[in-house]
Amino acid sequence: MKISVVLCTYSMDRYSDFREAAESILGQNYGDIELVVVIDGTEEVYERVKTDYGADPNITIHCNDQNRGLSHSRNTGSELADGDVVAFLDDDAVAAPNWAEQIIDAYERYDALAVGGRMVPDWLSAKPKYLPEEYYFLIGVTYRGFRKTEGYVRNTFSSNLSFDREVFLELGGFRTEMGKQGENDLQGGETELCARLERETGERVVYVPSATVEHKIYDYRTDRHWLLERAFWQGYSKRRMAEIDSEATSTERRFLRQLLTDFIPGRFTELVNSPSVTKLETFVMLLAFTLSIGFGYLYALVPETD
Repeated sequence: MKISVVLCTYSMDRYSDFREAAESILGQNYGDIELVVVIDGTEEVYERVKTDYGADPNITIHCNDQNRGLSHSRNTGSELADGDVVAFLDDDAVAAPNWAEQIIDAYERYDALAVGGRMVPDWLSAKPKYLPEEYYFLIGVTYRGFRKTEGYVRNTFSSNLSFDREVFLELGGFRTEMGKQGENDLQGGETELCARLERETGERVVYVPSATVEHKIYDYRTDRHWLLERAFWQGYSKRRMAEIDSEATSTERRFLRQLLTDFIPGRFTELVNSPSVTKLETFVMLLAFTLSIGFGYLYALVPETD
């Protein structure tokens, strides 16, 4: 079973990270693998990628005619791919050497239509003590409250997510109005697509925690203001998602219940029983992120005016 990995990039500022991501795919233990690189409208990056990788027959390189956004680029890469499975990796992520092997093994064991793995942090600076693991999804990392064992989930992060390629194309891929493009902050394209997969096929994503991808956590991603703003847009995006598909946010509703009935009371009890500055900071930020998401959700309810 051949796997095609779509890797999208756009900036020379991230080129060294892109190369590390690409090399992690080219160095996989699994042999039947293809790398599809999509450059989002940056000619300089395209020329550099062609110089570095153009001679490799296992690599397909494409450059969009202009900036089209991440979702469009992933869809384009999937159309260019020729694998049985199409997988996605971000240009600031690094796949473990056995990642593809674990993904393909799950397809064969489950006769799956979609498989995803676990995201782990690669802290490029000191790990912030105030960031609760319940909100690791703000930095694109598998969070406390997510499933721990192998089995079915609604979706995983898009940088460690794959699909049966024919099914992906039949579904129409990612919605192009969602995903990073310029100032667009509408998140959750993978959530919507996986909810659509379940609605149209009855199948869910198989989660394989042994298929790991490291996500680089740059300094700015640990800044409190950046995290609070990202939480706000998470809430905004979830409301927009609910407008598209009311069932697509069922996982978030379960997490909110767990947060209110388990995580927040548990953190508070720990703080009271064994007080410390770190526990206080973590508890305060846990509340702040929850409120910020709530404000974003409410903001999405405000009617737009011309």
